[in-house]
Amino acid sequence: MDGEPLVRWYWIGDRLGYLLDLTRTHAVIALVPVLIALLVAVPLGLVCARLPRLYQPVSVVLNVAYALPSLALFVLLIPYTGLATRATVMIPLTFYALAVLLPTTVDGLRSVPESVRQAATAMGYGPWHRLAAVELPAALPYLISGLRVAAVSSISLAAVGALVGLGGLGELFLNGFQLTFTTPILAGIVLVAALALVTDLLLVLARRLLAPWAVREKGAAQ
Repeated sequence: MDGEPLVRWYWIGDRLGYLLDLTRTHAVIALVPVLIALLVAVPLGLVCARLPRLYQPVSVVLNVAYALPSLALFVLLIPYTGLATRATVMIPLTFYALAVLLPTTVDGLRSVPESVRQAATAMGYGPWHRLAAVELPAALPYLISGLRVAAVSSISLAAVGALVGLGGLGELFLNGFQLTFTTPILAGIVLVAALALVTDLLLVLARRLLAPWAVREKGAAQ
């Protein structure tokens, strides 16, 4: 309508608790799959780094899954996981995150020069000690970089869950579209972007704390 404001600030002010609840729900729906994918990616990446013939078919399967539209996967899962359940949305998001995290894990593990592995072995490091002290720390910057991509992508994709009856910030987009009301749509956009930004900044901080040598190397290269 003519004269309709783009944002009705009183609507936002009256629903701060509601918006906070949606943001919390969205964070759980989006980030728990990333955590699950991380727990799978590390051991699977270790196996794939040791067995290159296994890595290729696993990578192909995950890339195909990543290429599938998220809404189509949500709909396909509804008969098995139910409508408006977290599993319907979180299972595809886990596969999407795994498709990002597995290659970065494998690349990180492969980044350790063979001479470094041999030197660790010569110092008396067993396979598990070498993995914990040498290989995983070397893979950490790669893994966190993958986590940044996976987390931001998952936060964005989780908004589609509203179309299958699940809450989260996507509910604002759906309601705004149905009511032809721009305020909840814009509020949803800002909150999704803010959640993605905060998550990314926390992961950058984690990289600085857990892998400070990688930050120094990057600065020296520049």
